[in-house]
Amino acid sequence: MPKITFHPLPSEIVAVLRNGGPDAYCNAPERTVSDGTGNPCRHCLDFIPEGAPMLILAHRPFTALQPYAETGPIFLCADACTPWSGKGEPPILASPDYLVKGYTAEERIRYGTGKIVPLTEVSQYAKTLLKREDISFVDVRSARNNCFQARITRSGSE
Repeated sequence: MPKITFHPLPSEIVAVLRNGGPDAYCNAPERTVSDGTGNPCRHCLDFIPEGAPMLILAHRPFTALQPYAETGPIFLCADACTPWSGKGEPPILASPDYLVKGYTAEERIRYGTGKIVPLTEVSQYAKTLLKREDISFVDVRSARNNCFQARITRSGSE
């Protein structure tokens, strides 16, 4: 069974967005304040505290525009935060279930892999998918709003 790593958005991308750089729709991120519930930062992979400044923006976690390059809203801490270390499951995974899908090296959805899985099974299902040679990475998305949460890749074997 492969070991897996959950990846945050790269700090270089987050820095551009925090400085008003364009999101996936070429808009500047919206600045607002977290209400403390359900605002997961895709950089530190933790929840943005109540009263803290945050960004809302459109994100497409793919390198090229193509039919499978899903875009959706995400949140980021507006102020500097430490990127997720990649050890274990991140705190933002707090919903009862998630949509988990496998993708090829060409960033195409591998049909038949998308599945709503209970929170307790996200890592195991990702490991199962990443055992396959035709799967390069797995994306975790909200089961209710389809928002991108994190990307999972192989990081060795157990």
